[in-house]
Amino acid sequence: MRGSLQFQQTENFQSVASYRGSILRISKSTSARISSALFLAAILTAVPHLHASANARIKGELGGLRALPEQQRPKATIEVAKEIDGLPPGKDKVGFADEAANLVTEGDQGKDALQAVADTLSKALVETPMPAKGDQPPAPYLDLARLARYENVTVSLSDPLYQKANDVLAANDADVAKADFTLKDLNHQTWTLSQLRGKIVLVNFWATWCPPCRAEMPVLDSIYTHYQNQGLVILSITDESALTVVPFLTGKDYHPPVLTDTSEAVHKQFHITGIPKTFVFNRDGKLVGIAIDQSTQRQFFALLSQAGLKPQ
Repeated sequence: MRGSLQFQQTENFQSVASYRGSILRISKSTSARISSALFLAAILTAVPHLHASANARIKGELGGLRALPEQQRPKATIEVAKEIDGLPPGKDKVGFADEAANLVTEGDQGKDALQAVADTLSKALVETPMPAKGDQPPAPYLDLARLARYENVTVSLSDPLYQKANDVLAANDADVAKADFTLKDLNHQTWTLSQLRGKIVLVNFWATWCPPCRAEMPVLDSIYTHYQNQGLVILSITDESALTVVPFLTGKDYHPPVLTDTSEAVHKQFHITGIPKTFVFNRDGKLVGIAIDQSTQRQFFALLSQAGLKPQ
């Protein structure tokens, strides 16, 4: 009996130990699952805040690009394009990439910056296609098509809306090529585009409130005063009234004729949706060059050389 009792006690002890082990394993497993769940919850809670923080940082960087020195801006543009590219897919990403596309064309930021922004916008549109609005492609597709058409970047986006954007730009340029207008300048002199055959004509759309427009005005003035004797005519067209423009120009010694288009009829003829924008016509009245944003002296000369102007 003593042997049997001892065996039974030993068996009971083993059962209790096994039970306690099971409880411990269950406890550890449950604790691990709870810890994992808490960790996951923390991640899910943190992600929106991280995205919001990244969005705010990128918004600030885009807003600060114009304030950077000219030589620093290309590198900064490339860096912000990389940050935008790292965002999760969505409308915010497309919006930031599109804003970068509108900023990278200001001045001469170089091929690398232009291509970096085009790649980022193209990828964002692949990830998050934008729905069409009526018969016009959404702005991001048009802006990407402008980079390809006028800045000669490479775009491999295969999307019907992107192709539609290219078709729209081609049709707009065809309209400009046959456009004609008559406007008065601030001195009440009348200017008619078709009557300027035999001249090289640069038509620049601008406004007093536009920082890139103001930035390129001294360049345009210098080019005009130096090459007017070669038959160069620069027509600066604004949709603002003389009451706004005259006080702005006072003391600035700006020589090219400033034409007012308060009805915006000529703006519509030239499909102006953003400024500054420049069109160059050769002596035969043929459209030979287009700049979609602020241009440097080098860029203006490149356009004018297509019309036969010989910079000295």
